[in-house]
Amino acid sequence: MGIGTAAPGHDNAVPKVRSVSLGRPLAWLTAGWQDLRANPIASLAYGLLFAIAGDLITIFAWRNGQIFIVATSGFFLVAPLLAGGLYEISRRREAGQSSTFFSSLAGGRRNARELAKLGLLLATIGFAWERISTLLFALLAPAITPDLPSLLAEIHLSTDHRDLLLIWILCGGTLALMVFAITVVSVPLLLDRRIDFRTAMLTSLRTVDANLRLMVFWGAIVVTLTALGFLTLFFGLIVLMPLLGHASWHAYRELVE
Repeated sequence: MGIGTAAPGHDNAVPKVRSVSLGRPLAWLTAGWQDLRANPIASLAYGLLFAIAGDLITIFAWRNGQIFIVATSGFFLVAPLLAGGLYEISRRREAGQSSTFFSSLAGGRRNARELAKLGLLLATIGFAWERISTLLFALLAPAITPDLPSLLAEIHLSTDHRDLLLIWILCGGTLALMVFAITVVSVPLLLDRRIDFRTAMLTSLRTVDANLRLMVFWGAIVVTLTALGFLTLFFGLIVLMPLLGHASWHAYRELVE
């Protein structure tokens, strides 16, 4: 089956994509905020789950900085799929329907098999990132201290680990960019239409290609807001993740015909 070929029962037409102006992400965030205000309980429930997941990672991996860094970054590699319920809330509001947390979970059933395939791909990328990161630490810094505060201080202050930091950031950044490119519209597209995951990823890549500067700007906004959530010990994610999830739905609706 080719990359643009649909699974049985799915639309085999690759959706057309639009080129939009550079300032549109601000409109997406505004629309996302309106969705959050219209469905605060359901939306903030997802944000709370993201925050709890981040705090649990911190609690259980605090004494192993490598595991903490890999688990946290890996968790957010699969975040686009985990935000599917937020896309469903926005879709339902667009259709004039109210949402609860449990009703938003039903959105994934419409195209469950293709969403599962994309989820498996993201999980594989996350596992590959864990293996790559572990290998880099083992080869370049075998004697590095394991606990998180000491690890961060040593990497930041010691010139001996600059190669490790540079290579690690390069590898992680490459994977993050790849995930962003294949998921920026593919997950909401799979929730919204009967389309196969290959076509959804191809549409996402075409969207990035048609709006490269815009996608760089949007990606910078996503990274900045996510970093703010991290700096608040993940509690800021309670609001920021629903905001980004809802805004991503509006990005999809404007970018894909």
